[in-house]
Amino acid sequence: MPSPPPVALLCSDIDGTLLGRPAATADFRCTWESLDGKRPVLVYSTGRLVKDAKRVVQEGGLPQPDYYIGGVGTVIHDESSDTVVREFSSILEERWDRELAVEVVKRFPGIEEQPVHQQHEWKSSWFLDSAGEDDIAELKRLLAEAGVEAQVVYSSGRDLDVLPRTANKGNALRWLCSRLGIDLSQVVVAGDTGNDSSMFLLPGVRGIVVGNAEPELMEATLDAETFQAEGNCAAGVLAGLQNYGVIDHVVHSEGSLETQHHDPEIVRLFKEEPSTAGSEHAFIETAYGKAVDALERCITPMGFSACSIADNDVTGVDENYNSVWGRDGAMAIIGSLSVPGDRFRECQRATLRTLLEHVSPVGQVPANVHIATGIPDYSGVGGIAAIDSGMWVVIALHAYIEKTRELPLLREFRDEVGRIMMWLEAHDSNQDGLLEVPEAGDWMDLFNRSYNVLFDEVLWYRATVAYGRINELLGDKDKASRYLLRAERIKRAIIRRFWPSTNGPTSEEGASFAEVQRGIGDARYLLAQVTPFSFDWRCDVIANIMAFLYNVMDFNRAKIVFRFLWGVGANEPFPVRNLYPVVHAGDPDWKSYYTVNLLNLPHHYHNGGIWPWCGGHWVRFINHLGLRDVAKQELLKLAELNRQGVVDEWEFNEWCHGKTGRPMGKAYQAWSAAEFLAAYHDVMDE
Repeated sequence: MPSPPPVALLCSDIDGTLLGRPAATADFRCTWESLDGKRPVLVYSTGRLVKDAKRVVQEGGLPQPDYYIGGVGTVIHDESSDTVVREFSSILEERWDRELAVEVVKRFPGIEEQPVHQQHEWKSSWFLDSAGEDDIAELKRLLAEAGVEAQVVYSSGRDLDVLPRTANKGNALRWLCSRLGIDLSQVVVAGDTGNDSSMFLLPGVRGIVVGNAEPELMEATLDAETFQAEGNCAAGVLAGLQNYGVIDHVVHSEGSLETQHHDPEIVRLFKEEPSTAGSEHAFIETAYGKAVDALERCITPMGFSACSIADNDVTGVDENYNSVWGRDGAMAIIGSLSVPGDRFRECQRATLRTLLEHVSPVGQVPANVHIATGIPDYSGVGGIAAIDSGMWVVIALHAYIEKTRELPLLREFRDEVGRIMMWLEAHDSNQDGLLEVPEAGDWMDLFNRSYNVLFDEVLWYRATVAYGRINELLGDKDKASRYLLRAERIKRAIIRRFWPSTNGPTSEEGASFAEVQRGIGDARYLLAQVTPFSFDWRCDVIANIMAFLYNVMDFNRAKIVFRFLWGVGANEPFPVRNLYPVVHAGDPDWKSYYTVNLLNLPHHYHNGGIWPWCGGHWVRFINHLGLRDVAKQELLKLAELNRQGVVDEWEFNEWCHGKTGRPMGKAYQAWSAAEFLAAYHDVMDE
């Protein structure tokens, strides 16, 4: 096959693609400007109008483009002459009646017009929360009946644009390339939402789907030539540009928080730039080596044990530590995949085999499989099923296959994975997109959480995306499409259900539960739990962190969560407590069983304890916000946490007391070590 031609033009979306991680945006600018005279033509394609796009480009520190495609493909602006390309705009005027379009759309239920600065003569923009395919189809029908030749572009579960029939980002890009004499095979495009899909579907273009992309874009580009980036926003774009040979390497910026164009409220949190220079850097490198050693202690012929069997006394109920666990094993796989080479490959594969070979006929993943006897246990505390084990295994299998490309292993267990998803789907008994989880049905197995539990819903979204991608790898694009679209529905349901807002609709027939929930005010984080009759207002720290890392939560919400968690000191004395605030005896949420084995006393275990695996996610959360230097400093604190031990140093204990920071639980815990490895590579490899 002949090599593709050199890239002559890069066309990228702005918000959520080049903007969103300020440090990565700064890296993009440094890297792009380092190309000097060899730079391709740079085009920014955005839903914003050109004036607004210019503002965010300047404020975000992006390099100046050669052209803007604004208003979702309705305007082309030539920066060299600072003029709108009227030849293109005149095409859009054919058979376009904006006034009639507005008259039709404004009568649609639940619709709200966007501000004036988002409107122009070829674009009518609206907000419509959580619309389904049937809603959009009905709106299109109404427009057609009224004689309006228009297209409807819906993205991000909220933004709706009504445009002239021929207007979209793809058609505008095609027209511009024809004007410039650039063949589409010389074009690379990048984006993150559904309104970018028309660019990816142009024949011959090569695409970059950034790591934080919406499932709607993944689904729309199943048949397109795309690079699926792991990195979010500009970090993903840079990885794609390396893949397509536009750049040889990333030129990292050396700026401060201010020069990297972080939000002022974020900058104010830090009086000076932290550093990991000198001995601190050496300490982190030492911690990395100790984490590898700790995880190697958990290797068994059947896969990763939850903790080192040789280094822990296990008696009574602790006997189940002599097992390969669905949850722990999957998390150890995911974390250890970050380690270069195949050091842990055999154990990763063995873990998957052990768990998938014991999937029940109806699709339940065992809570654990005993290493000595090979007997699976399908229940947790009180005989309750471990709901999250199946989701972790699906996520881990997809991550493993993406890393190793061992498609024969995927084909071998395709039926088992299908049964796992069916078993999980059965827990959405009311078909609202969210799972109904029994009390103590996930990793917080001695804690009062049930029904719609944030932690499990975030995992459910991630597992659904993973299963869509698994089916894409297996060549079943119809099933891949169904699950990616389902994932988009799950995401919208999570935000609608768990992120309180005072800006919701009101009922004329009295207060609904949703309205009572809004009584908590505007959110600073996703709520921990919602049932048909109540909600838990506490902050499930790890679930909120995962919501951002797994692309359920957008960057603006993630910054709100970060400011809250940093403000309350959730990372003190070490990163990071799993719950804020803790539940005390006498509190309405207190349960008498919290005293079992003294596990869930205040600041213990799941009741506000510090967990190193949560800390690893916290470090990555901060890094994905673009606060690279702050993430390094938190990685240093995480290394110090793992250095502690009950008997010896570097025990990578299971958890630590939330107030004193002193280690508790088993030593050489697999997920503590594996997540440190993942956090290290996330931060230090950039």
